[in-house]
Amino acid sequence: VQLQASGGGLVQPGGSLRLSCVASGNRFSLNTMDWYRQAPGKEREWVGQIPREGRAAYANSVTGRFTISRDNAKKTVYLQIDSLEPEDTAVYYCSTWEGGRKYWGQGTQVTVSS
Repeated sequence: VQLQASGGGLVQPGGSLRLSCVASGNRFSLNTMDWYRQAPGKEREWVGQIPREGRAAYANSVTGRFTISRDNAKKTVYLQIDSLEPEDTAVYYCSTWEGGRKYWGQGTQVTVSS
């Protein structure tokens, strides 16, 4: 299983970004996909997830500003981040379970600064 995240960058406070994560080598349409982030000097934290079917779920700290969606035909999961804050600065990772093992993408850096 390979996960390739992209879409990060430098953005001003209040701006928006859409991160993407493309999966290969797995049965993507059956998997719950997660997003995590790790800010400098902090533990990696769970941001949210989207199941095979149904609604996405989010950490309390990001509810209302983060939206996770997926396109099973493209084997891609998205993380839309609105009203970005400096505290959102982190490396963002996508992740999934497959065959009893947790797989991680390489991460994409999001920096929020004026």
